[in-house]
Amino acid sequence: MKLKVLHIICITCLCAFNLNAQKQTSGVNWITFEQLYDSIQNKPKKVFIDFYADWCMPCRKMDKEVFPAPAISKILNEDYYAVKMNVESADTIRFGNQIFVNERLNRRNPVHQIALLMARRKNRPFSLPAMVILDENFEAKARYFQFLNTDQLLDILQSN
Repeated sequence: MKLKVLHIICITCLCAFNLNAQKQTSGVNWITFEQLYDSIQNKPKKVFIDFYADWCMPCRKMDKEVFPAPAISKILNEDYYAVKMNVESADTIRFGNQIFVNERLNRRNPVHQIALLMARRKNRPFSLPAMVILDENFEAKARYFQFLNTDQLLDILQSN
């Protein structure tokens, strides 16, 4: 019985490692919000945040076609801190002295507090894909709520 449990744990860890390795092959050095906080404290830089969900087909298409593009990963890695966050995450996120949670975790459309705060639109429901660009002072400069192809995203990243 113990061997079976150990076997299941090993398989789970390998699957998680493989999934994480697949995310890293996109070429973009994605970081978490916790890593972002430390990074902007040490070296202020523009921030690009990609909010996604596993069921979001335009999000998946961007992961497959847009983010792996060498021009996109180059500009994100050099000029921005790039953050990728699943809006349905159950994680408790510490950002500075604040704590953010997913208050809607056991409800339909469980969007995390951070996504609601940063990618909300006035008088419109939250929608994906959602991307937010912040300047070096951590002030929002632009928000996008649609699929962006490589050329569109490259133009946006170069102009911000």
